[in-house]
Amino acid sequence: MLKKLMIATAASALLAGSALSQSPTPPSNPAAEKAQVVDQQAPDQMLMSKFKGTNVIGSNDEKIGDVTDILFDKDAKILAYVVGVGGFLGIGAKDVAIAPSSFQVQPATDKDNMKLKLAMTKDDLKSAAEFKPYKEPSRTSTVGQGSPSTGMTPRGGAPSPGGK
Repeated sequence: MLKKLMIATAASALLAGSALSQSPTPPSNPAAEKAQVVDQQAPDQMLMSKFKGTNVIGSNDEKIGDVTDILFDKDAKILAYVVGVGGFLGIGAKDVAIAPSSFQVQPATDKDNMKLKLAMTKDDLKSAAEFKPYKEPSRTSTVGQGSPSTGMTPRGGAPSPGGK
């Protein structure tokens, strides 16, 4: 279903781009262009808010975790659902990122919200590689003789070559 959504979005973007490129007079002020507005959700579309916190059930229909986050690329394509597994009340749990194509959406019933079914067991998920979010490298300076926090050379400067 997500593939259909992504294909439909890409196709509409291409059509909109083609229509704009055939415009006889381009707008003279780029600030006058407006963003595209979507006024309602279609029946075959889903909101991300519906997925975060969604129960993930395994091949034996038992709860094996829940969606803690969703990983996107720079083009807004969903790369993975991050599933928290193990632990108690979030303590000791680990996150595993799994491609959306691995899940089957189980529709909501009268007593339950939507669920995501996965062809894995809780033990399979616990033994899977842990997802590690990207962390910006720390910026420390080791250049010169200065303070590590400022990177500045002490007053008087460094000794000149030859020791004078």
